[in-house]
Amino acid sequence: MPRTSFSRNPLLRVSRPVSACSRCRAAKVKCDGKLPACTACEKAGRENECSAANDQFARGKERSYVAALELRIEKLERRLQYAKSRKASVALHGPDASVMAHVDRRDSLASIRAAIHRKDAKSRENHDVNSIVSDFASLSVNATTRDFEPSASNVTFAGFVLAATTNDEIPGPAPQGLPPRQAAHAIMQYFMANIYTLFPCFSETTLLTILDDVYQRDDRMVKDSGYWLLYMVLAIGATAQSQRINDEHYLHGLSFVSKALLYADRALAPGHVSQIQSLLLLTLYAMYDPAHFDSWHLIGFTARAVVDLGFHQDPPPSSRSDKAALDMRRRIFYCVYALDRAISMAHARTFSFTDDAVNVAFPTKPSSGRPQSMTGSMNGPQLADPALLLFQLRRAQSFWYQELYQSDPTPMPEPTSFLWRMCLEMREWGESLPNNLPAGTRRMLEQELWYSYVYCIAPSARAPQITDHSRMLIFEYSLAYLDSMYDTARGGLNCAFYTYHDALKVYFMANQFLAVLRDAHDVVMSGSYVPPTPSVPGSAPAPPMPRRQLRPGAPVEDNLDRSLWCLSRIPETLGLYGTRWEDSVMLKQSFEQISGETVQGLRKRQQLRSQPHHLPYQNGLSSPPVGTVPQGLPQQTPPPMDMRWAAVDPAHMMPVAGHP
Repeated sequence: MPRTSFSRNPLLRVSRPVSACSRCRAAKVKCDGKLPACTACEKAGRENECSAANDQFARGKERSYVAALELRIEKLERRLQYAKSRKASVALHGPDASVMAHVDRRDSLASIRAAIHRKDAKSRENHDVNSIVSDFASLSVNATTRDFEPSASNVTFAGFVLAATTNDEIPGPAPQGLPPRQAAHAIMQYFMANIYTLFPCFSETTLLTILDDVYQRDDRMVKDSGYWLLYMVLAIGATAQSQRINDEHYLHGLSFVSKALLYADRALAPGHVSQIQSLLLLTLYAMYDPAHFDSWHLIGFTARAVVDLGFHQDPPPSSRSDKAALDMRRRIFYCVYALDRAISMAHARTFSFTDDAVNVAFPTKPSSGRPQSMTGSMNGPQLADPALLLFQLRRAQSFWYQELYQSDPTPMPEPTSFLWRMCLEMREWGESLPNNLPAGTRRMLEQELWYSYVYCIAPSARAPQITDHSRMLIFEYSLAYLDSMYDTARGGLNCAFYTYHDALKVYFMANQFLAVLRDAHDVVMSGSYVPPTPSVPGSAPAPPMPRRQLRPGAPVEDNLDRSLWCLSRIPETLGLYGTRWEDSVMLKQSFEQISGETVQGLRKRQQLRSQPHHLPYQNGLSSPPVGTVPQGLPQQTPPPMDMRWAAVDPAHMMPVAGHP
């Protein structure tokens, strides 16, 4: 057959894996899957009854790439036949045809050409969308497969993860290489002292070995996952020391991340333990830099990798030969577990996996015993293990959070007993904190404890009723938390692990504090003791009120002055966070808007109290009776609201960082 004949009459039968049509399946005959009807149906004269595998999709939107090409060829054939017929009709006219007819034909062809271009543009757009959907449908996000190695396919797991979790594009890597070794060592020292102690997801010896090999320019000994580990540690350590947006530390961290991304394809390759470690480090960085990465989706990918590799279950006793490897496996899992619980609670979302699926014992090997060369002042092994303490708190938080917010919304028969039991377990954890904890770490853990108290006691679907005693607990613990976070923010947020999620927590606690002032205004302002409701005999007691922290040189204040002082400091705290994370400015503006009326009412009450004589109180009393609202002050007793008190849930008040 001549070569040109094949180009004009392409064979539409393509060797490809297809699903047999319904008629061929019923007759149990071979089906070649030719479109629009297979050969068997054509021979039987049943073209209209042939239902190919792609018939479930609209014509022109098949998921099969080959089917789409065949349809495209058919369209081009019809267009070619139409052009031939037009050419033949034009040839029939003699040279004496009118000029007007020629102009009409030219305009007609131009219109047809323009319509074809418009249709092609729309088809390309639809094809791009369908291609994306098809890629997602065919991409198996399974951490045990090796199908997405860079050498096997152009679609890599790293590319998929980065495309789904990147908010703003990361600038390209700077031409200069690593910083001086002394500067890199200082950054790593900060990372090990403030972040690694809480999330020991890799071996410190491995990091030191990689550091030596890289600075000795022995590239043969360093894998891509090793470069990723080194650059991400430098990125996290530098960004964690940032004080303002786009300052020197932040820009250095961004530069390190851009260098790490060069090794992402191998570092994030599925089927390896290094994949979990690499995703963990990227999640930690995302918590410091929400403008560029979405920590919520990243921890979801990390949790999926943990489950796919089986790290959520301890191996059987018969295979536990290496105790050090088992302990590192457990530490990696609980690092993912702790981050998943913290991020999910901060955004008021569900966990990536439930506790029922977990069967992993706590790690036992201390993580703080490290060489003096990396820890500086932390000489020798330490008795305290901050990571283990954090894991224990996250496990306690996870239990009541799932019971109150992720289970059946039916109210509990005895919610108070359950809440007091949860608070008792967390209080016992807080009382067991060792005395040799670093001051910054101890303060951070105490703040987490107060945050947990308020989150647990506040109304929920399973515990919708709240008593005045519970409101006073929320008032006192919110006040203690917000005062402590104000001091921490003024100190620079560099003394422990503080990220953008702490700004969300401040906003959350501020709204709990504000809701109590609105719902129980008179009870709070009276300052009188409110006894807890009688509990079931043998159940846990109610948590005690926190010890009041008196500011140096300040007189003892009543609840009115304390409330005004706290409400004035909350915007300042969020403003300090806003100097580092732009999204915190939105939180500050939102709180100022919703708290304005309450602050105004409290100031009026303070002014009336400061006046020595009031006309309605000429009987010798210098202030209105307890529980009485002064004249001119608006009533502060709106109907009680649920714990997701409109403006409490940060996930509804504002988008996740970087998303519209």
